[in-house]
Amino acid sequence: MKKLTAFEKTTGWRYCVTATNICHKWGIAGSGHTQFLDVLHRSHAGVEDRVRTNKAMGLGNLPSASREVNRGWILAANLAADLDAWVRLPALHDIDDLAHAEQDTMRLRLHHLPGRPADRARRRFLRIERSWPWATALATCWHRPTALPAVT
Repeated sequence: MKKLTAFEKTTGWRYCVTATNICHKWGIAGSGHTQFLDVLHRSHAGVEDRVRTNKAMGLGNLPSASREVNRGWILAANLAADLDAWVRLPALHDIDDLAHAEQDTMRLRLHHLPGRPADRARRRFLRIERSWPWATALATCWHRPTALPAVT
């Protein structure tokens, strides 16, 4: 609200300027309309959001001067970002705190969890402290994808 002009404050409308090189000659119907340009630029914001997420998952700092080592790092970081994005769809879609959380929040709440592995009757368990605030979110995140039917 601080950056609004006096005219924008009185009318209640907010104005913005978009500069682009898209023209009518491209043959795309409606490409000259402001609504088309707005949708085009807003959809690109999703791409920029994923790039920012990938940088937070490890692409922001390459570990080596070696091209081969960095190639492996990039592959691992992209796999981690894709896995994070795809796990959120079936497992965290309705958990308000985690559905659209940033990577630092996900690390704090789910990835760095205070638990210890345990074995009993030839089965493995993960024992999680009951007082941990996100224990139910982690249990939900684990049970939803494992309850999906197997692909045949």
